[in-house]
Amino acid sequence: MPRSVDEILQHADELAARFEEYEPSDADELDQTAVAMLREAVQARSSAERHVIEAVRKARHSGMTWAAIGLFIGTSGEAARQRYADKVA
Repeated sequence: MPRSVDEILQHADELAARFEEYEPSDADELDQTAVAMLREAVQARSSAERHVIEAVRKARHSGMTWAAIGLFIGTSGEAARQRYADKVA
């Protein structure tokens, strides 16, 4: 089931905060390189979603249709509208 943009961003922010606060120690069984990679990936995903929202906002304000936006983001126009309309108003 697809999650809303707000849920994705909130989850990404929560994970990023958990990773930011994490301090690896020798007693941990976690691979520190893997933890660092996960931290970077979560932050990148959050940043990318924010970038998409800004791009959709710019596209809508310049008159682009939801159908055209949907083509660019890989969904239908209706799916794009449902996902981003409340973020770009």
